[in-house]
This record gives sequence, structure tokens and C-alpha cells, in this order.
Amino acid sequence: MKTQVARSVVAGFVVLTVMTWLTSEPTQAQGNTSSDFSPPKVFQAAGPGAASIQGTVDDYRHALGAPNGNTAGPLASGRREINWDGGGGVDATTAPVTPFNVFLNTRGAQFTTPGMGLSQAPPSGGPQGGLAGLFNNPTYGTIFRTFSPLRLFTPVGSNITEASFFVPGTNGTVPATVSGFGAVFTDVDEPDGSGPGKKEGNRGASTRIEYFDIDGHLLFSSFVPASPGDGSLSFFGISFDAPVIASLRITTGDVAPGPNDEPGRDIVMMDDFIYGEPHAVP
Repeated sequence: MKTQVARSVVAGFVVLTVMTWLTSEPTQAQGNTSSDFSPPKVFQAAGPGAASIQGTVDDYRHALGAPNGNTAGPLASGRREINWDGGGGVDATTAPVTPFNVFLNTRGAQFTTPGMGLSQAPPSGGPQGGLAGLFNNPTYGTIFRTFSPLRLFTPVGSNITEASFFVPGTNGTVPATVSGFGAVFTDVDEPDGSGPGKKEGNRGASTRIEYFDIDGHLLFSSFVPASPGDGSLSFFGISFDAPVIASLRITTGDVAPGPNDEPGRDIVMMDDFIYGEPHAVP
């Protein structure tokens, strides 16, 4: 069954509450998805700082359930979170690596990129100079801000991050699905589709998340809300009634990090990841 989608662009200092929002292109209810496929609940917000999105992030956490930390699965309910803080106060920049398996065993998530690798870094400072040093671009120390200090997460050599899920405690040996996934983004400031590589007439923002089922079929896809100005923060997340998300693809900005963030070229970094408890694939 095809679900016709509605396109929505969010700009300015706007906070949006929970809504059901279909994607910016048709999606298929395929494979094991029944003909009465229901779209997920959507949580989204954007604005100049953390206060602009905090309420929506908290609502999303509540929708997914209580935090499970690093407790080994399988667990019946709850959520997992990754905030890249290294346990608190860590400002070191990690070398790019793919697959990124730091949280594979403890929280059941693996991240990959077609680029050089994925890295954690503060916007500026730190032993290796943060994002400014990682990308040899001093402007990055001022145009990005964190939602939860001190570090952000980013692909290097690409603007694509892919995620897959496993039962925590199994070290990636038991594939899993989750009921929802949401992420915080910093400096999504291009809502008009004007960047390099955009198709004519595509008025979506520069950043999007695509969600897939266990057969690799697209379940849902949407642009992330934008807010103008340096250091803005955005949140986008969805929640299904059942754990049907096996993997996802995040496109951050128009191009891979490195160039200056300027009109027509949106560079975007990621902060907190929040997702439903991984359940073993039957």
C-alpha cells in the first residue's frame, strides 16, 4: 500500500509538538508489513538553543519508556540513549572509525559510514582541537553547539551515517529492531533545498532520516526541521506501536564536513541519539 506523503518545512525559531506527519515522498508498506500499516507518531522541534527543543525531547523520551542504561537485554520495554559525553566531562576527539562499535554491546547500536569513519568531538577545544581541529576549519568551533556537553558525533569524509540494532549484551550477534529513533542535530539552517546536489523543486531541508524494516524496505522518511542562524538545535524522532525499525540512514547537511558553513552549503553535526529498546528479530 502506498501512503501519499505531505511535505513540511520548518524554519525560524519554532517549536513543534507531537504530530503524525507523513514523509516527503511515497513509502511502501512492503514485505512483512500488513496492509493496514499505520504511520508513526512524529516528534519534531527546532530553535536557537536547547530550551527550544527540550520539551519535545522529553516528550519523546516519555513515549519510548524508562532509560535502560547499559543493562544487558533482552528487556521488555524502555529506551536507550547515546549522548557522546564519555561518561561526563570527556572532551577528547576520537579518531574516525567505521564501523563505530563503541555502543554495540552496551546499548545495541552499530554505526557505519561510506566515508573515512565516525568521530566524537567537542565543537572547539579539547586535546585535539575539537571539530575545528578534526576538519582543519576554525569556524567550526563557533557555529556548532551541543545539546548535552561536551561532544558531538559526525561522519568524516561523508555526510551519511547508517545505523543498525542488536540486543544489548550480545556483542552484535543478535539482530534487533526498535520502535523508534530520534536525534538532536546542530546548525540545520537550510530549509529551502538550495544546496549543492538538490533536485529542482525539492524544498526539503538539508538533513533527513530514512527508516527501514528488516527486509530493507523504507518505512518512513522525513526532513529534519531547520532554524536559521549559527548554533541552532533541531530534533526529529518517530515512534511506532511496535519494534519495526531494523536500520536507518541519516543524511547530515548538503556535503561532507570540511568546507565553511555558508549560504547554499549547510554543514550539520549530530548530538543525542534516543531509541526504543532493541528487541530480537523473530
